[in-house]
Amino acid sequence: MLREYVHEISLVLRNASRHGWPMSAPSAPDILRSADTSPHPLNPRRALDWRLRFVALSLIWGFSFLLIKVGTHGYAPFQVTFGRLLFGTAVLAVAMAVRRERLPRSARTWGHLFVAAFFLNALPFSLFAYAELTIPSTLAGICNATSPLWGMALSLVALSEDRPTRRRVAGLGLGFIGVLTVLGAWQGFSGLDATGTAMALLASLSYPVGWIYVRRTLAGTGASTLALTGSQLFLGTVQLALVLPVFTTAPEHFPLLPTLAVVALGALGTGLAVLLQYGLVEEVGPTTAQMVTYFIPVIATAAGVTLLGEQLSWNTPVGALVVLAGAALTQSRSTPGKTLPRRQRPAPQP
Repeated sequence: MLREYVHEISLVLRNASRHGWPMSAPSAPDILRSADTSPHPLNPRRALDWRLRFVALSLIWGFSFLLIKVGTHGYAPFQVTFGRLLFGTAVLAVAMAVRRERLPRSARTWGHLFVAAFFLNALPFSLFAYAELTIPSTLAGICNATSPLWGMALSLVALSEDRPTRRRVAGLGLGFIGVLTVLGAWQGFSGLDATGTAMALLASLSYPVGWIYVRRTLAGTGASTLALTGSQLFLGTVQLALVLPVFTTAPEHFPLLPTLAVVALGALGTGLAVLLQYGLVEEVGPTTAQMVTYFIPVIATAAGVTLLGEQLSWNTPVGALVVLAGAALTQSRSTPGKTLPRRQRPAPQP
C-alpha cells in the first residue's frame, strides 16, 4: 500500500531541513506543494531509536505476505482486503484525531484520491490476496519487489522529466532477468500457477500506475499528507464495501488465526507501518528509510519457509537477489554524495 506514496513526500522533508523550510506535514514534490505548514503530524518525540523502528518496519512489511496467506485460510480474498483497509483506516483516523487533522475539502481532491485508492490500495491488495490462493507467500513477496522496475519503465514513458541512464536501463534489464530466474523460464515455468503469478506481478505494476496518477493530478490540495493518506485508505475501504456483497457472502464464523491475521495486516501492516515510515523519513532521510525495501522479500521468504513450510528451489532465492540488485540500480544515485532525485523511489507497501 502506500510506501510509494509515502516516499513521494519524503523527498520534500530532506529539502525542507536543508533550506530552512518549516517542517510541516510533508508534501509530495510536484503533487502537494501547497500542503499546510503545521508541525509534522507524527512522532514529535521518539521513544525508540530509529534502528529499532527500521527493524520493526522491515518485519511488519515482510510478514504481510504471510498474514495475507493465513487470512485467506478463513476468508475470501476481498474480505481479507476489506478488513485490511478497515483496520488500517482506523489507525490513521486515530492519528488524525490526535493531531486534529482536517479532511480534504475539495471535491476534485476526493475524486483523485478515489482513483489513487483504487490503484494503490484496493486493486493491488485484492490481487495479492487472490494470488496467494494458488502461489506461495514467498513468491508473492518477491513479485512485490519488482515494483521499482515497473515504476522506472512506466516513468520513462509517462513522465517527461525522467531520463534513462545506462545504469538505470541496466538495472531494469537485470531486474527482469531476475524475474525470469525466479519463475524458472528455462524450464517452461513448470510448477508455477500462471494465474496467481500474473496477479502478483499485476499487483506490483498497479503501484507505479497509481503513483504516476497521483503525481500528475494531486497538486496544491492544501491538505496534510496524513489527512490525504487517511482519506485515501477510507475511500479504498468504501470501494471494497461496494464489492463485497457482489462477490462474497457474509462469513458464518470468524476463525481465530485468520481473523488475527487480517487485524494485524490492517492495523500493523497498513496503519502503523505508514506512521513508522513517516517518522523514519523525517529523522534519517529517504535514502536510509527506503532501504527497508530490500529486506521485505528476504523476510517474506524466511517467514514463508519457516512458519508455513513453503518449499524453495534454488532459482527462487537466486532470482530474488538478482531482482533486488536490478531494483537497486534503477534507484541508485547518478552522482555520489548528492540527494536522491525525485524520480527515485522504493517499492510500495506490500
